[in-house]
Amino acid sequence: MNTTFHSTRSASEHLTSRQAIRQGLAGDGGLFVSDDLGSRQIDVATLVGKPYQDMARTVLGVLLPDFSASELDECVQAAYGPQWLDGAITPLKPLGDDYILELFNGPTSAFKDVALQILPQFMARTASGVSDGHGEPSDQHTAAEKVMVLTATSGDTGKAALAGFADTPGTGITVFYPSGKVSEIQRLQMTTQSGSNVNVCAVRGNFDDAQTAVKRIFGDEDLAATLRNDNNVSLSSANSINVGRLVPQVVYYFSAYAQLVERGAIKVGDKVEFVVPTGNFGDILAGYYAKMLGLPVGRLTVASDRNNVLFDFLTTGTYNRERPFYQTTSPSMDILVSSNLERMLYYMSDGDMRLIQSCMTDLRDWGAFEIPTPLLRRIRKLFACGWADETQVSQAIADCWKRNRYVIDPHTACGYYLLEQMPREKDMPRVLLSTASPYKFPRVVGRALGLDTTGTDFACMDRLAQASGTTAPRNLRDLEHAAERFTDVIDIDAMPGYVRDVSMRL
Repeated sequence: MNTTFHSTRSASEHLTSRQAIRQGLAGDGGLFVSDDLGSRQIDVATLVGKPYQDMARTVLGVLLPDFSASELDECVQAAYGPQWLDGAITPLKPLGDDYILELFNGPTSAFKDVALQILPQFMARTASGVSDGHGEPSDQHTAAEKVMVLTATSGDTGKAALAGFADTPGTGITVFYPSGKVSEIQRLQMTTQSGSNVNVCAVRGNFDDAQTAVKRIFGDEDLAATLRNDNNVSLSSANSINVGRLVPQVVYYFSAYAQLVERGAIKVGDKVEFVVPTGNFGDILAGYYAKMLGLPVGRLTVASDRNNVLFDFLTTGTYNRERPFYQTTSPSMDILVSSNLERMLYYMSDGDMRLIQSCMTDLRDWGAFEIPTPLLRRIRKLFACGWADETQVSQAIADCWKRNRYVIDPHTACGYYLLEQMPREKDMPRVLLSTASPYKFPRVVGRALGLDTTGTDFACMDRLAQASGTTAPRNLRDLEHAAERFTDVIDIDAMPGYVRDVSMRL
């Protein structure tokens, strides 16, 4: 199948999946989509009983058809191997009358590992297929070309990307995170990262400020020319704006469904509801992609924290980022500009690029946009929503432990709170996507459970382990004695210069 990718905002540029992954963001600022999504269906019955790696080969083979079967096999084997704590990769576990899908068993203890262990493998196989900006492979790109992967993080993406790309030949990675707005464990995960090609920098501002600046850097033609001409470097992204970061997440929806069938909770064809804590909309958009590929998805529920811009949009049809920004105990969801919402709007509007362009222009110029009422009704038939404030998050952590003897992190707690509040559809199983290890937030979790939270985060880890009978992942507990390598803190407007400087050293 000759699948091509183009921007959500125009169809002037047509790329292969290799080119779209390499480029990251479309030239007009849009996100890459394929109009072939859904043209090929996956029979979930053929996946039941198979290991996660086989499911990944099947799903990715449909979504990224210009990668050969042997290439995908190499990527999957490298991404989903012994670095995972559980051989099932994303095991499904009972949670009272519901289920929880553990996505945090990877090397950085966050769901981002599912995609960011395989994205570097994709990237390494894209060098010969880079676009010249008009949808054609450029003969100016050679095997000597280097890629600087540029990422803004609200907490978890940064470390997962650093771990995935560290010491990858021909590739550098630069991560920006909002100073003072990630957990101490998240910060240490990034600032202690090893690797000769990694760069980490805090910025004064919030995640939206950093993400917006990164998008501007991608659109800076003068900077791109300088990097290309002076050091043969091009920029790409590890955020979920990159289609290569998004599509691996589709696999775990199929995995959850297959595991439900295996344990006799459903029969093939029965619908399943997924509750997804999300800020940038990528984690739940992957569920929409799975539905388009034939997975029997009954409903996708967006769980937000106090920064509930998605809740307001899904209930009113108006997206407004001009609102107070709250620093919460779920920092990875402290986002007011949800980039992947643009992809959902593209598909739900049947590819109305004029509408998308208009909405994104209004968001840029006025800080808000509004969609037509018929489109909102269509979206609400699939996407439900809700949110939890800080008190409710803490109560959810405590309640989940009391009822189920299962410890959840504050992001997952937003989804758990909704599970307990939402009416249950008759005979439709509900799966909560768990986003991170609770040991990434030991002080918040410990406080919710009534534990002593004095001293360091590592002392809090030890008390949580003793009280719950669980074990802190070694990659987190060992941070106590790791040396910090990166201490830079810069203003937002200094980010382009920082990218230029580190790219020249690549």
